Amino acid sequence: MANKSLTRQIFDYALTQYGSQPEYLWKTYPDYAVLRHQDNRKWYAIVMNVPKAKLGLAGTESIDVMNVKCSPEILSTFLAQDGFLPAYHMNKSHWLTVRLDGSVDNDTIFFLLNASFDLTATRQTKKRLGIARYTEWIVPANPKYYDVEKDLREGGEILWKQSNNVASDDIVYIYVTAPTAAIRYKCLVLEVNIPYRRRHDHLQIKRVMKIRCLKEYDKTLIPRAKMAEFGVSAVRGPRHMPYGLKQEIDLISNEPRKT
Repeated sequence: MANKSLTRQIFDYALTQYGSQPEYLWKTYPDYAVLRHQDNRKWYAIVMNVPKAKLGLAGTESIDVMNVKCSPEILSTFLAQDGFLPAYHMNKSHWLTVRLDGSVDNDTIFFLLNASFDLTATRQTKKRLGIARYTEWIVPANPKYYDVEKDLREGGEILWKQSNNVASDDIVYIYVTAPTAAIRYKCLVLEVNIPYRRRHDHLQIKRVMKIRCLKEYDKTLIPRAKMAEFGVSAVRGPRHMPYGLKQEIDLISNEPRKT
């Protein structure tokens, strides 16, 4: 293969992180390697050496590429960038071809590999690998009822309206609605189901949770437009944080990522 170093890095990473060995399934294409889950046998990546002409590229030589599963909401974002192509011989609405010839940086390659693994993994696999130790949520905050941007800072603790299914040790990202329209805080849930009998304006609150702010984000960092790239077009109530958006937040805020 043209880029054995990067290909080897991908295989070594898949083995170390997920216990996956490359599988060579076709006699006609002995260099094509599939990475798949041990339990449901679903593919999460395939590495191939393909002639440029078959990819719609200029030149007669072949290049290494990797197909990964990708959320339809962000496919167009990547396809607009150099180094990405419509999926070669796979569903172009759900898969993406990534060039492994130096066109795409390694961080993005492994980000997409992780995202593809997550999209195709069973809940049991995620739990076994520690991916699902806790749940991450996006919850809305309406300044009309409470000006959280005035009160909350990194390290600070506040009581927040209890959201169903949120548990202790979960992570809550607070999305402040218009006029801010951005994710502003990442918080750890310290305690849940605390009785609360006070009334806030027109809201009747019976239970609250205690949260601690771990990170405060500038309002320009994760605006609604950025969230929409990962399928989050509205936050009317508590919703799960998409894995791809969580990875993007970690990347652009320089937080350590679980890769």
